[in-house]
Amino acid sequence: MNTTKTWFLSAWMAAAVAMPLAAQADQPAMEAALRHLEQARGSLQNATVDKGGHRRKALKAVDAAIAEVKAGMAFDARHSGPNEGKRKP
Repeated sequence: MNTTKTWFLSAWMAAAVAMPLAAQADQPAMEAALRHLEQARGSLQNATVDKGGHRRKALKAVDAAIAEVKAGMAFDARHSGPNEGKRKP
């Protein structure tokens, strides 16, 4: 592989990694929620037995919440406007 292709591939990979991080950097509340949900998921995974299926259902709910938080962060990163940064219900 020549140096131009190597440089381009390296730059593309760095940008691909940096973009999601930059998109999240200005969303501290969403980042905190995501961290808490991931911690909750870990706690549920470490819980003993399935508690009549409720532990499994809780894991599914937490997974869905994690997906929604990530989708919200991605949406916000793509759509900036006059309401950017304002708290919404």
